[in-house]
Amino acid sequence: MATEIRVPTLGESVSEATIGKWFKKVGDAIAVDEPLVELETDKVTVEVPAPSAGTLVEITAKEGETVGIDALLGTIGEGAGAAPSPKQDVAVAQASAPTAASTTKEAAAQQAKIAGESPIEPRTMPPAPSAAKLLAEKNLSADQVSGSGKRGQVLKGDVLDAIARGAPSQPAEAPAVARAPSAAEDEVREERVRMTRLRQTIARRLKDAQSTAAMLTTFNEVDMKPVMDLRAKYKDLFEKKHGVKLGFMGFFTKAVTHALKEIPAVNAEIDGTDIIYKNYAHIGVAVGTDKGLVVPVVRDADSMSISEIEKEIGRLGIAARDGKLSVADMQGGTFTISNGGVYGSLMSTPILNAPQSGILGMHKIQERPVVVGGQIVVRPMMYLALSYDHRIVDGKEAVTFLVRVKETLEDPERLVLDL
Repeated sequence: MATEIRVPTLGESVSEATIGKWFKKVGDAIAVDEPLVELETDKVTVEVPAPSAGTLVEITAKEGETVGIDALLGTIGEGAGAAPSPKQDVAVAQASAPTAASTTKEAAAQQAKIAGESPIEPRTMPPAPSAAKLLAEKNLSADQVSGSGKRGQVLKGDVLDAIARGAPSQPAEAPAVARAPSAAEDEVREERVRMTRLRQTIARRLKDAQSTAAMLTTFNEVDMKPVMDLRAKYKDLFEKKHGVKLGFMGFFTKAVTHALKEIPAVNAEIDGTDIIYKNYAHIGVAVGTDKGLVVPVVRDADSMSISEIEKEIGRLGIAARDGKLSVADMQGGTFTISNGGVYGSLMSTPILNAPQSGILGMHKIQERPVVVGGQIVVRPMMYLALSYDHRIVDGKEAVTFLVRVKETLEDPERLVLDL
């Protein structure tokens, strides 16, 4: 008896995915729960496991195709020698006769030309059903939204992005100008690789953030000696009791949540002509992976202890590295922390993670001469950068926020006393 392989539910607001890679080919033996195919969504990459053991007898959705929820991906037959399905036979026959198919297509084009008609060209696909419903609800036209799906299809995520930009009446951006052809001697040394769905989304969202928000960055520096001394004193006891290493992210996350309570505009977002203030802190932690930047979220970080934050960051880091992040792990962030210091960055201006209004950039800890109590001393210093949306965060609020983070880190006892 054949078993169908179908697209699983991918999470709230995710209605489609792109086939990234098949790990098996037709005729291969398969064990139950063995990864079969990789799906790329706007947020995460998901592996679909085998629902049963047997032999892969049919691949219905090819790599690069866009599929909806519960769409058929392929079929598993019983045993190690199951025969290909009739559909697969047809596919093989078609693949073995490209000349006939090409001839038919050319004949149709020639006939259309004789009749004075234009040959049929691929058209832009209509919006996905979920996107069409949302467009109707928001009184928008598909022409006002840049589609990221196959052949420019508008997906629900595209509509949500357009609404989040706060300018739903604005037309979609013009397509990028085609690049000039390379010289012949250079072209043979170039490699063209199709962008993954995740990378396309990253590129679009970062550009949208720059185009929409009135983005500004303010800087400060923090003396990391107090935190480093505290960490050195208690790191062994901390790891023994909590089963996780004591890093810097726990301190930074708690310092940020304290500052967000005082300056709530940095934790807010714009929705059209409204400002939504969040009375909770879901902190996104930017993580670099081999497939691009992802931002898993530590939910309700304001109500967590440093040990709980470190455990959750550790879990999310492992999931990101192994490509196991769920859609739920990526949703709902209200503020983001990006640690470029782990790669050696001394200073940067991070880009907002729309529709959020603030992102904190951490950087390399470097010993520098500073003046303390009238004396020049050497201290482990770190530059901090806060990029913020100036449309709703005033300069005074942004500077005050960053000063509060600095004060907390330079006097970590504040975290214990909730000051």
